[in-house]
Amino acid sequence: MRTLNFRPAIFRNVVPAEAGHLRIAMLSIHSCPIGELGTQDTGGMNVYIRELAGELGSRGHQVDVYTRRHDPKDSQIIELDERVRLIHLRAGNNRDMHKLVIYSHLPDFSSALENFRKREGLQYDLVHSHYWLSGRVGSWAKQCWGVPHILMFHTLGAVKNVIGVGEEEPELRVATEKQLVKTCDRVIASTEREKGELIRHYGAPPETIGVVPCGVNLDLFRPVDKASARQQLGFDQKAGIVLYVGRFSPLKGIDRLLAAMTYLPHNQAVRLVIIGGDGHNKPESQKLQRLSKELGILNAVTFAGRIEQGDLAPYYSAADVLVVPSHHESFGLVALESLACGTPVVATKVGAMEVIVREGETGCVLTSATPRLLANKIWRFVSKAREEARSADSIRASVVRFSWSNVADALIEEYRAVIRRWRFSGI
Repeated sequence: MRTLNFRPAIFRNVVPAEAGHLRIAMLSIHSCPIGELGTQDTGGMNVYIRELAGELGSRGHQVDVYTRRHDPKDSQIIELDERVRLIHLRAGNNRDMHKLVIYSHLPDFSSALENFRKREGLQYDLVHSHYWLSGRVGSWAKQCWGVPHILMFHTLGAVKNVIGVGEEEPELRVATEKQLVKTCDRVIASTEREKGELIRHYGAPPETIGVVPCGVNLDLFRPVDKASARQQLGFDQKAGIVLYVGRFSPLKGIDRLLAAMTYLPHNQAVRLVIIGGDGHNKPESQKLQRLSKELGILNAVTFAGRIEQGDLAPYYSAADVLVVPSHHESFGLVALESLACGTPVVATKVGAMEVIVREGETGCVLTSATPRLLANKIWRFVSKAREEARSADSIRASVVRFSWSNVADALIEEYRAVIRRWRFSGI
C-alpha cells in the first residue's frame, strides 16, 4: 500500500483520464485533509479523505480534493499522491472560521471552484462531498457541471441534538442535511446504524443509501513489540497502560473515562495516556486537567498532546487497552487502528464498534457506560495483559478486511453504479 507524501505542485493541466478511469472532484470545504489531527475540526473525516483519495489514485483514477484555504502560506495546489491533488481555494479570509461563518461564504467558494475548473480545463465524472457544508457546494456543482453528486455526512446534526451532549447544532444544519438527502444522487453511510439514522431523522429513502465502512492503513498500523514500544516512549514496563486517542470534545466522553480511573484497583500501577487536543493551554484541555485534579488522579494521567498519525503505532502497541468512551461516533477509526496494532478495545455502543470488536476476544462493547462498569471492563483487559501474552497478530487479523483497498473497491462500485443510473436516466 502506498504512503502519502505531501509536496507543493505547480499549476498543470490534469492528464485526461484513461479509459475506465474516473475523474473525481472531492469537496472538504470546512476542514483541510492535511490539517493537524486531534484538533477541533480535524479527525476521522480527514484520514478518510486522504486514504481513500490515495487508494483511488493508485488505481489510475484522477482525484482533486478541494478545500478552503485556512492559512495564507498554503500552496494552492499540493500533490498528495500519484494522480491526487489537494487544491486550496479562497472563501472569506485565510483564517479558521466558525462553520456558520463558512456557510455564508459558500457562494464565494463555488465561484472560486468554477474559475479554477475553467482555467485548468477540467471536467469531472462525479462530485463526492464530505460533510453538510460541502454538500451545499456539491449540489451546485451537480447542476452546473451536469454530473452526479455523492454525499457522505460523517456526522448528522439531528443525531447530535438527540444525544444532547455539547453545543446544540443549528436548525440551518439540520434543515440543510434533510434537503441534501433528497437532492443528491447517493448518500454513503459508514454503518447500518447511520443508515437507520438517515431514514429515521431525515426521511431518506433506503434505496438511495449505500453502506461502506471506513478503513485502516495496515502498513502504517501494525504491532510493535510491547516492551520495545514502552522503552521508546519512556513508559513503565510493569504498569497497566490505558490509552485514549481523539479530539477533546464533550461528545468523546473523556470525562467519564477519567471518572472510571477512580474505580480501578488503587494498589495497582495503572496510567491513562491521553492523545489529542489543540494544546495544554486550550479550554478543553485545561478542563480535563482540572477534572483529573478534582478526581485525585492527575498523577496517573499523561496528557501527551497531539501525535502525528505516522507516530501512533508505538502508542497503540505500548497500551494494554484502548478506550473509546464516546457518546457518539460516526464510525470510530481509532478502534480499527488499535486493533490493527494488536491492542484490544473497550468501547461504548457507538459507530461501528459492534462490527469492529469481537466481544471477549478483541475487546468489549458496553451498552451502559457508567464509570464503574467502564472501569471493570478496562481492568479485565489490563489484568489479562499481565496474566497472559495475548496474540497481537490474532487481534490484527480480525480487522484485515477493513483495508483501504477493500473500501476503495466498494466505493468504486458505488461510483460506477451512480454514473450508470445518471447516464441511463438521460439527466
